[in-house]
Amino acid sequence: MLIVTDGSAKTENLAEEIASALKGNEVLTKTASEFKGNDILPAEAVFFGCEEPAPESFAYLTDLLKHINLAGRTCGVFSPGSKNAAKYLAAMVKDSGIAINPQPLLSEGGIGAKTWAQSVLSKSF
Repeated sequence: MLIVTDGSAKTENLAEEIASALKGNEVLTKTASEFKGNDILPAEAVFFGCEEPAPESFAYLTDLLKHINLAGRTCGVFSPGSKNAAKYLAAMVKDSGIAINPQPLLSEGGIGAKTWAQSVLSKSF
């Protein structure tokens, strides 16, 4: 499992909740500025999170996802900030062919991190 964030404190806290929910799996958490393309290759599921839409640190990742085929893998997007950030992330992964959970995880309530993360892994969406 791979979790990539914008590095903001709120996003990191939410990423920690997701990683905790994935206990028992190998989870690699990186900020987008630390992310390298080969980090995504072994990941069966990926999670992307940012507080605001289009953070500068996501430029490389955004470009990479336009040119890589991730069909057969699952993805979840999350944001402690806004639905617009989650919409940005969903659009960012669209060209990669990855199966994305249509329900983003927002810290403003709703579905809990554990239930949500498990739904991403089980493709129950």
